[in-house]
Amino acid sequence: MRKLIYFFFSVVVLILVSCTYYQLHIEESRSTIEDKEPQGIPVAKAPDFKAFKRIEQKKRAFFDYLRPGIEYENSRTRKEREFLLNSKADIESGSLSQAEVEQLGELSMLYSVKIPVEGPDAEWLDKMLHKVDVLPEALVLIQAANESAWGTSRFAKDANNYFGQWCYQKGCGLVPLARGEGMAHEVAKFKSVQQSIHRYFVNINRNLAYRKLREIRYQLRAEGKDLSSPESAMQLTNGLTKYSERGMAYVKSLQAMIRHNQQYLQDDAVAAK
Repeated sequence: MRKLIYFFFSVVVLILVSCTYYQLHIEESRSTIEDKEPQGIPVAKAPDFKAFKRIEQKKRAFFDYLRPGIEYENSRTRKEREFLLNSKADIESGSLSQAEVEQLGELSMLYSVKIPVEGPDAEWLDKMLHKVDVLPEALVLIQAANESAWGTSRFAKDANNYFGQWCYQKGCGLVPLARGEGMAHEVAKFKSVQQSIHRYFVNINRNLAYRKLREIRYQLRAEGKDLSSPESAMQLTNGLTKYSERGMAYVKSLQAMIRHNQQYLQDDAVAAK
């Protein structure tokens, strides 16, 4: 009996240690994936947006500057989604190749959707498809314009941060001049603007705070709507109440900006095709 208890205790300890190691490995791998400098697109130096005398020129220059990086992230996301859909039959039949298992594991880490012990299943795939999807260019452009004051903010110029993204380790970014008493966050500093865009995509597609946005997007796709349209961007803003302390007032400001900048957004979308 004593030997049985000792054996049981040893197995429990081994499982706990293994789980701890696995979780640490997951976090380290996910950090590596997130922080990896995106490849395949030149990281251009930002124009001096304050130097533009005409607001129309500034807006066009701002949108033109960010659009290639947004398309790069959407292209990456489309490829990830296509891979998931192409793996559906193998997931359902339980005949995944080792290469598929490894890539699905990497995606599960990036999007924080834990794979069941038995392996990927239909429920897991559905959760992934809620997260792994494109973001309307208009939404990303307008949020960047709002958060960075059209590329003129201190955080955009000194930290490559166009989306007001925070971090919580001392020295990880720039300390806001108006940071409230007792608060310890900093505004994250990125190696490049492209990395800032990448982390924005990961944040929106993974963070629990933006689950409503992802549900709206999932429904729009189910209805056959064009997710790249300004109309879809307008719909998705309703899932961003937690992006700012201003809540619904923040959403209303984004919607007003989308309406006010329709000409530039549509002209830019046509020019990009």
